[in-house]
Amino acid sequence: MKPMKRLLAATAVAALALPAAAQDMTVVSFGGAYGAAQRTHMIDPFMAATGVNILFEDYSGGIAEIKAQVEAGNILWDVVDIEVIDLERACSEGLLEVIPRDILPPGDDGTPALEDFYPEALASECGVGVIFWSTIFAYNQNVFPDGGPKTIAELFDTEAFPGPRALRRRPQVNMEWALIADGVPKDEVYAVLSTPEGQQRAFAKLDSIRDSVVWFDSWSQAPVLLNDGGAVIVQSANGRIFDAVVQEDRPFEMVFDGQLFDLDVWAIVRGTDKIDLAHEFIAFATGTVPLAGMQDVAYGPTRRSSNPLVDPAVVPFLPSSHIDIGLKADGVFWADFGETLGEQFNEWLLR
Repeated sequence: MKPMKRLLAATAVAALALPAAAQDMTVVSFGGAYGAAQRTHMIDPFMAATGVNILFEDYSGGIAEIKAQVEAGNILWDVVDIEVIDLERACSEGLLEVIPRDILPPGDDGTPALEDFYPEALASECGVGVIFWSTIFAYNQNVFPDGGPKTIAELFDTEAFPGPRALRRRPQVNMEWALIADGVPKDEVYAVLSTPEGQQRAFAKLDSIRDSVVWFDSWSQAPVLLNDGGAVIVQSANGRIFDAVVQEDRPFEMVFDGQLFDLDVWAIVRGTDKIDLAHEFIAFATGTVPLAGMQDVAYGPTRRSSNPLVDPAVVPFLPSSHIDIGLKADGVFWADFGETLGEQFNEWLLR
């Protein structure tokens, strides 16, 4: 064989022998301490094990960007971390792929995946649970040395607890909290919010604090606003404040009253050409050990086999430790009402 032919043959064999190292995949999540924990326990170990290059990007949640990509036929993201409160709508609108359950490995203790995962983690055919988490609020103890607000009603009390409070710029959670602050029992919130009168009641309560609200878009902004004085009270994913307290020794107090607890899942954007690779990543990232690693930011694992690996010192900071004073976010409600309430909320912001 001539030298050039030998070189071409060797190159072809080498190309065929290349593993997934030659592949790129885009995974999107929420950044900050949460994204850092995912990188440590899921992204980097998967790349090391497979040679796949993951482009790990941030977004602010919701389904608008996913919908735009799918409708344009221009898929830029492959795997997305999505909140279950948005999952039902995204799945029903055909924006996500169905994820076969047989790709999921058993727990490290041998428990079959369908028994090892909590039922909520596999409730939607379009997602596989990553964490249990909650939306809480927190305040800066230096601002309120005698004690800050302890209830959702007090969060709305700008006379007793003056100063800007930062809320995420979307109707989810804010509408529920407004009704709770207005005296609606937690187990009646979604029934009330499904009526025009209940929606008007929620907006009226939000009106009572609108001059004191600082709006933000990404969860990673919440501890920053609390730390730099942009707000004295912030709405936040619980893990963001936990990380600031434990890792940065910030004087923040977490309040679980009225927490809206839910899950995040890994989902696959409909139309990706990396479907097999996406399955491989999700199977790896939702294994016993990677899920247990999310205790770094006080998010609960979605597999039972992960629980023995969670540090007992973290347990009091997990949403699951405060279920009795919380409310489960209703993804079905938001699938039905998300678009119309989103439009009303944006109109209300512009008033």
